[in-house]
Amino acid sequence: MAIEKKFIRKALNDLEISNFLNKELERAGVSTIEIQKTPIATRITITVRRPGLVVGKKGKTIKDLCDELTRRFGMENPQIEVVEVANPSLDAKLMAERVGKSIEMRPRAKAAMRIALREIMEAGAIGAEIRVAGKIVGKGGKAKTFKVKAGYIKKSGDMMNSVNKGTYIARLKAGCVGITVKIVPPGTVFADQYHAPDVVAPAVVEAEAELPPEAPAEEAAVEQKMEEIKAAEVGETKEADAETKKKTASRPKKKKVEKNGDSEKTSA
Repeated sequence: MAIEKKFIRKALNDLEISNFLNKELERAGVSTIEIQKTPIATRITITVRRPGLVVGKKGKTIKDLCDELTRRFGMENPQIEVVEVANPSLDAKLMAERVGKSIEMRPRAKAAMRIALREIMEAGAIGAEIRVAGKIVGKGGKAKTFKVKAGYIKKSGDMMNSVNKGTYIARLKAGCVGITVKIVPPGTVFADQYHAPDVVAPAVVEAEAELPPEAPAEEAAVEQKMEEIKAAEVGETKEADAETKKKTASRPKKKKVEKNGDSEKTSA
């Protein structure tokens, strides 16, 4: 039983490390965290939307994270590698987080789901499904489940490994709301197909509850909120880069001294 306990203890320790990093780097938009232990060091690969917030000024944030991992979890020589997400619109976890934050700011779940689904399909996904469950209507209302989907997506079997799945929990006054997003990335070929299916137009299909058409003004307001979230993310990254450039420009320039016989020339 000693070997089994060792594997269980290692898995629990990795889970605690992942939860700690997700909490510390929440603003950076964490997608995945991979922990690989080697005889020399422990490599941690973090895939994020905004790598600038993880690196910090002159690598200070990464250094503080390594020191905290060593102090709290007893990790020997941790090395953190930061990778930027190539296309956030095709990342299920990031899209679930975006829908959840939109619902927290403005509880219009159906409009946020439609906007996110359209963005995913326009990014080139073969299929997508968004499911929101919880007390969305407000305090005192019953919990409901809304689901929208488009394109071609698998529901069961080993072929589900090709489907990118992400979850997020939105915390409202009435209670928690769970968001689940499933995306089939472009270029995926399933075992029961001879060729990749054609991309289907992002038509919203009613599933477990009726989704009545929303007012255009209401959907436009939700879309504006989601654009504000994107603009805030880009603004924070530009602000960090501008501050780094400002510090670099404020450094005193070195003077060059040129000797020409007995005379000396000083140039800035």
